[in-house]
Amino acid sequence: MDPKLLSLLVCPVTKGPLDYVRGQNELISRSARLAYPVRDGIPILLEGEARAVTEDEIAQLPARAPLV
Repeated sequence: MDPKLLSLLVCPVTKGPLDYVRGQNELISRSARLAYPVRDGIPILLEGEARAVTEDEIAQLPARAPLV
């Protein structure tokens, strides 16, 4: 996923940042605990299309780079 695009996208529920998980092709909202699918390169940012994310999945995400 294009890093520039990722920096512009936010969770539609919390308006917080999203993390891209390449292996699962999903955008994860840590604050909403939801994973949004990316299909054919298009993020599907609809709450009804998202799946719930477990605490273990959140813990496995890499730390975010600090904002400058």
